[in-house]
Amino acid sequence: MPAVDLAAFVQRLPKTETHLHLEGSLPLELARRIDPEYFGTPPAYWRPDFRFTDFAQFQEQFDRYFFKWFVSPENYYESCRRVFADVVAQNVVYLEASFHLGTAERIGDVPFREIARAIRAAVPAGLEFRLFLGMFRDHYVGPLAKIVDEAIAWDEIAGVDLHGFERPEFQPWTAEVWTRARSLGKVTKAHAGEFASAADVRRAVEYLGVHRVQHGLSAIDDPAVLQLLRARGVTLDMTPISNVKLLAVPSMSAHPIKRFLDAGVRCTVSTDDPMLFGNRLNDEYAALAREAGLDRATLVRIARNGFEVADLSATAKANYARELEAALTA
Repeated sequence: MPAVDLAAFVQRLPKTETHLHLEGSLPLELARRIDPEYFGTPPAYWRPDFRFTDFAQFQEQFDRYFFKWFVSPENYYESCRRVFADVVAQNVVYLEASFHLGTAERIGDVPFREIARAIRAAVPAGLEFRLFLGMFRDHYVGPLAKIVDEAIAWDEIAGVDLHGFERPEFQPWTAEVWTRARSLGKVTKAHAGEFASAADVRRAVEYLGVHRVQHGLSAIDDPAVLQLLRARGVTLDMTPISNVKLLAVPSMSAHPIKRFLDAGVRCTVSTDDPMLFGNRLNDEYAALAREAGLDRATLVRIARNGFEVADLSATAKANYARELEAALTA
C-alpha cells in the first residue's frame, strides 16, 4: 500500500485510544518551558531507531523533566487541551487516559480532585473521554491510600490502573481496592506482562479480576494464559511503538499482536507515552501495516476492538462499526 494511501486510510478510520498516560503526553512546546535548551529540538528518543537501555532510563525522563510541569490544575489543563486537540485531529472519537497518583505529593495544598476536574475541563466537544487514576504497585501507603479510597468514588474518575515497572508483584491491597472500585461501577485495569512473565498476566486476571490488561505481551508464551484471556474476554491494550523502543519486543515485525488476534484475544492499539516515543496514534497503525505486515482488514479489526470495549452506547458502537466497514470497502 503506498504511503500516502495508507496515511489517508488510517486517518479515515474512526478510532479509540485506550492506553494513554497524560504525564507522558506532555507536548514538546510545553517541555521547552521546562528546559529550552534540552528540548530546543525534538529529543533523541523520538528517532525511529532509538532504544531505551532499560525502564529506569525511561522513568528518569519523568523525574527530571515531565513531573516538573504537572504541579497544578492549570498546567494539567494546558497540556491536556493540546493533547486532546491532537487526538481529535487524528479522528479519535473515544479516549481513555490516566493521570498519576504521585502528583498528589507535588501540588501542595491544592485538593487532588482539582487535577481531575482540570483534566475534564480540557475535553473538547465531540470527544468521549474517560479518566483513570493510575498508580504504582506500591503506592497504597499513608496519605496516598486515603486519596485512592476517596477518588474511586469521584464522578470524574471512570476507573483505576496500576502502571509503572512491573515490580513488585501485585500486593494484597490491590485486589481489595480493585474489587471495591468495581462495586462502585468503575473499570479496573493493570499493566502486566510487558517485562514480567505470563504469570504476571495471569495474576492480573485471576487475582485482581481485571478484564483490561495494559500490554500483556508475555501471555503469548503460555497457551494456558492465552486460553484464560479468551475464556474471560480480556482485552490487551497494546502500544507497539513503545514496546519496541523499550525493548519489550526486538522489532515491530516481531510484535506478537497478530498472533494474539489469530489466537482469538481482543487487542487494541494506543500510544502509551507520546512524549517519550515521538509517536501519534496514526503512526501506530501505519507501523503495524508497514513493518508488521498487517492488512487493512486487520487494522479495521483493531479499531473495531477499541469500540467493543469502549464505554459507549450500543447505538454509538454500531454506528462506528458501520463507519469502519465503509472505510474498508471504500
